[in-house]
Amino acid sequence: MVDADWKPSMGFVYGEIKVAKEEIIKSLGGNEKHYKPIIDIINTKMKGRLDSTLHLTSYLLNPYYHYNDAQLQFDPDVMDAVLDFFDTLFLGDLEIQRKVVTIDLPKYKKKVDRFGSDLAIKHCKVNDADFDPASWWGLFGGTTPHLTKIAMRILSLTSSSSGCERNWSTFEGVHTKKRNRLETSKLNNLVYVQFNANLMEKNKKRKDRNIEVLLSNHSLFAQEWIVDCDDCDVDEVDPKTVDETLETDVSQAPRESPKTRELFDEDFESESEDQVLEEDEYESDGVQIMEVCGED
Repeated sequence: MVDADWKPSMGFVYGEIKVAKEEIIKSLGGNEKHYKPIIDIINTKMKGRLDSTLHLTSYLLNPYYHYNDAQLQFDPDVMDAVLDFFDTLFLGDLEIQRKVVTIDLPKYKKKVDRFGSDLAIKHCKVNDADFDPASWWGLFGGTTPHLTKIAMRILSLTSSSSGCERNWSTFEGVHTKKRNRLETSKLNNLVYVQFNANLMEKNKKRKDRNIEVLLSNHSLFAQEWIVDCDDCDVDEVDPKTVDETLETDVSQAPRESPKTRELFDEDFESESEDQVLEEDEYESDGVQIMEVCGED
């Protein structure tokens, strides 16, 4: 997620780590003796790095978490971090701080005006490829101009330098030793076109991978599902039943695997041997060993 280049990750880092910790606790049956050492390690790694005021503020301003967790706005750690963030961002400007904290932020927390529309609520229900929290604020944050400007800035931030390194690699491919007299504007345009073309191609491939492996058109991508398991107790499924369940037409019906004939030992009977090899008799070569006795 952090290294991805299809969506800014700043607004999701703290929230996804929190979800991961909840999944760890759930998978260990809620036994504190088992999950506490793991959670302590995660908290130690996060402290001072991934729990800053910026991370917590972006966590609150991300509508995906705020709208799906009604208790988030009452978290004291989150609210303290948000107030500290605004105090640092608008240092000495108490008027702007007052407008953001007492006017704009309550509208967002209480889902007033456009924040409470059905479209705004539905648009942030699922964190899929089409959801961008910064764009969401641009659509529904018109009544809170100061907070919207802040939210769009911090939710558009990345939390990794991988994008910069990819951009540098593109520059190296365009600005070479044999092509080192390009003007700055032309060089920037070439890099912009090439980088975004590669990004569009990568997103296209990523969307193409969202396929239904049970359909015949996508059977090539389901090869890893086909395994030999002699000990598994698997019932055969009628293809017609699968069609009715998936509501697929005949052209997309699951392909039946070809039946293989079982081989038995009788299929490999060897020819009978009528002749038995007799043991070879070896005669002595008549070599005599002469012993020479020396005189004492």
